[in-house]
Amino acid sequence: MEEVTLMKGNEAIAHAAVRYGVDGYFGYPITPQSEILETLEELMPWQTTGMVVLQAESEVAAINMVYGGAATGKACMTSSSSPGISLKQEGISYIAAGELPALIINCMRGGPGLGTIQPSQSDYFQATKGGGHGDYHLIVLAPASVQEMADFVGLGFDLAYKYRNPVMMLADGVIGQMMERVKLPEFRPRRTDEEIARECPWAVTGRPEGRKPNIMTTLELVPQAMEQHNLHLQAKYRLIEQNEARAEEFHTDDAEYLIVAFGCVARICQKAVEEARAEGIKVGLLRPITLWPFPTEEVKRLGRKVKGILVVELNAGQMIEDVRLSLDTIKPVHHFGRMGGIVMDPDEVFVALKEKFEL
Repeated sequence: MEEVTLMKGNEAIAHAAVRYGVDGYFGYPITPQSEILETLEELMPWQTTGMVVLQAESEVAAINMVYGGAATGKACMTSSSSPGISLKQEGISYIAAGELPALIINCMRGGPGLGTIQPSQSDYFQATKGGGHGDYHLIVLAPASVQEMADFVGLGFDLAYKYRNPVMMLADGVIGQMMERVKLPEFRPRRTDEEIARECPWAVTGRPEGRKPNIMTTLELVPQAMEQHNLHLQAKYRLIEQNEARAEEFHTDDAEYLIVAFGCVARICQKAVEEARAEGIKVGLLRPITLWPFPTEEVKRLGRKVKGILVVELNAGQMIEDVRLSLDTIKPVHHFGRMGGIVMDPDEVFVALKEKFEL
C-alpha cells in the first residue's frame, strides 16, 4: 500500500529500492549520500525481501559487484558522490558495453578533486558525455524533489531493463539532504529465478543441464566485430533519444525569455520566474528531466519563440553546451552559475536575467 511520510531524498531512494524489489545494493559511504546505505542497513531488507545490502571495501569493488549481479539478470544498484563516481567509471563503461541493466545514484558534491561536501551540479559532463572510456551513453535522470528521488528508482530500473543499459540518477546534495513529504510506492515482489530466466535470456545463469551457458564479456579482439558491436550500441542510443527524452515546462506559453535549469536549481528558478512575471517580464522555465537523452526538441521549439535563453546551473557552464547545440536559430544564450557548493537564491537568478538581457 502507498504510504506518505516525511524523509530525506537519500532515505526515499533506500525505501523505494526495497519496495521496488531490488536484488542487491553495493555501495561505499561518502557525503552527501551516505544515508542511502545507512537507511538500507536500518531497514534490513535481507530479512524481509531477501535484498542483499553490502558495504564494499571500495567504490571500485562496489561497481564490479553491480556488474556481476547485473550479468545474472538481477536488479542491482549502487550509489556514491562525485569523486566516488569517478572511481566507478571503468566498471560503468564495462556495464554499458555488456548491455546490462543497473541503477547508479550520483548525489553530487562540489569539485574538482575532493572539493567540498556541499551540493553541486558539476558532474553533468561526467554523466551525460560518458565519463568512462569508449563510445557509450547512460540514461540520466535528474530529480528535482524527494518524491522524484523515490519515483526515479522504479523508472530507472524499468528503463534499464527495457534498453539493457545502465541508468544514472544524477541528483544534487540539496535534494539528497532536504526533507519533504513523499508517497512511497507499493511493494513489488522480487522476480524469481524462473522469471529472470524467461525475461533475461541473455543472463549468465551457470550451466544448467542440457543448456549452453551464456558468457558475459566486453573483450573483443577482432576489430570488425568490435565495430559492429559499437554500431549496435549507437543504434540503440538513437532509439532511446527518439523515445525517452523528458522535460517539464513552466509558464512557457507566452514566454519572451526562457530559463533552462535542472534539479534543485529548477526549483529556485521557478521562484525567479514568478518574481519576473510580477514585474511584467514574461519568463518561462524548461526543466530537463532526462539529461541524456537531452530534450533537444523542446529546447528547439521554445528557442524559436523567445528572445533569449538563460541557462542556470551549479557549475561553470556545462548544460549550456547542449542547449546551444539544440537550437536551430541564432538566439543569445547566457549562463549564470555558482560553484564551490554555493547555492544561488531566486533573487540572484532574477538579477542575472535582467543584467544578461539588459531588461
